[in-house]
Amino acid sequence: MLRKFKVSNFKSFEKDIELDLTDIKKFEFNTNSIKNDVLNNVIIYGRNGVGKSNLAFAIFDIIEHLTDKNRNENLYFNYLNSVSGSNEASFNFEFLINSKIVVYEYKKLNYKTITYERFLIDGKEFALFDRLNDKQAKIKFKGSETLKTTIENSELSILKYIKNNSELEKNDVNSVFLDFFTFVDSMLYFRSLQENMYQGLDIGSADFLESIVKKNNVSDFELFLNKAGVDCKLKVINNVNRNSIAFNFDNGKHILFDKIASTGTMALALFYYWFQTIKENSKVSFLFIDEFDAFYHHSLSELVVEKLKETGVQFILTTHNTSIMTNDLLRPDCYFTMTKNKICSFSNSTQKELREAHNIEKMYKAGTFNVE
Repeated sequence: MLRKFKVSNFKSFEKDIELDLTDIKKFEFNTNSIKNDVLNNVIIYGRNGVGKSNLAFAIFDIIEHLTDKNRNENLYFNYLNSVSGSNEASFNFEFLINSKIVVYEYKKLNYKTITYERFLIDGKEFALFDRLNDKQAKIKFKGSETLKTTIENSELSILKYIKNNSELEKNDVNSVFLDFFTFVDSMLYFRSLQENMYQGLDIGSADFLESIVKKNNVSDFELFLNKAGVDCKLKVINNVNRNSIAFNFDNGKHILFDKIASTGTMALALFYYWFQTIKENSKVSFLFIDEFDAFYHHSLSELVVEKLKETGVQFILTTHNTSIMTNDLLRPDCYFTMTKNKICSFSNSTQKELREAHNIEKMYKAGTFNVE
């Protein structure tokens, strides 16, 4: 699980901005939103331009140099903060892996070029490579003793180098190290606000509607849409030598799904595709959906959150929709408000004692959780 994340000098973040998922309060409701003393379900609010999307890009920057999974380099062109005097972006992750606290720190000059990496398990350092000040990496994993400690390629992570080029002994430390990679490999980010794109989990791209057909999920997809308020019948038709989904009308006519589906229905279809992937693929470790309900009716947004909670996967959602800001769905330590300089849970944004009966949406609109 992701416990904490901190970043600075990246895109809109000049100074350190931290997301702490370990600050758990003693609420006695919606306890299923907490797992292993870490927030498992989080929704982040904030005005336009405060950096909610950049937070996602920062968290998923790790995908580029540690995995071979899908990434989108176009999102990282303006990499460094334009105001900061530093020429390095700094990232600090804290994970819970096999009941151990794993810290991974790194710095980059740009999306590709790594200058610094440090890896710790329960406070003990197992890898350090400060490329600007020391040409020799320090590696302390059992089984990595014969590895070269000099790496000329500044785009090659020392951690990925260790994983791919050593026969690590079977012990608890090395198991945590390898399971750390499994976690990062299984992280998933997606959004459908401007375009249907994703990072992590998979390799390459696919037509998500075609994938629904291949998985024989069209009937289930139809049920899902109807439950979500989209009254329709679907059928599979052959279109240019491939099977596609079409709306099936009572008069016998059919029209390709993506030709007449509304923006909201297409966004819902994208969510269904990933939701099925999450349900069918228990290895999904962490999910971030940016502007997850940008095209949804407010009643549908709550349904989507409930569906995600059922999967058990740790997730972070960003939204502007205050109608789902309710203690019936989550709890005050799971809702966060974000400014350009700070991310803070509702429970830490006020000195008032928050209770289950409180209308936190009304309190939010009244400025109770203002952290400017």
